[in-house]
Amino acid sequence: MKTLVQQLGHYAAYHRDRRNVITHFVGIPMIVLAATILLSRPGIEIGGWFVSAALAIAIVLTVYYLKLDLRYGVAMGVFLAVCLAAAAPAARGETWLEWGIGLFALGWVIQFVGHYYEGRKPAFFDDLMGLAIGPLFVVAEAGFLLGLRRDVQQAIAARPE
Repeated sequence: MKTLVQQLGHYAAYHRDRRNVITHFVGIPMIVLAATILLSRPGIEIGGWFVSAALAIAIVLTVYYLKLDLRYGVAMGVFLAVCLAAAAPAARGETWLEWGIGLFALGWVIQFVGHYYEGRKPAFFDDLMGLAIGPLFVVAEAGFLLGLRRDVQQAIAARPE
């Protein structure tokens, strides 16, 4: 399994242009929320919990993120929990498909605009893990902007990619 720095470093190599990174702050959360809405149906309520494919995937991803790094894993678990909480009522509504597809499409349009500025294809074209690392990249970049995890930021910058 690749390390946190290896995963983020590989992903960061596709995201050097600040405009591209900014589009990811908008597009990736939209895509994650959209996927969560779409995968939350069908779902069932069990003991006050809304159980769906989205919940199962969020659990698997959170375990993966926790294996990469405890602090980022917790942050990603919270982010995914917020998406699940927002998606559950949307998935029960009559317009769940419109919301899911609409957010998904708009999120990807924003992503591709960013990659137009970058002049490089998205990372997941070369490595499907980019789909799981993208949300982690956004969380890490937000932390870097707040002055958090400078050690990780420096390790990523020092990578040869």
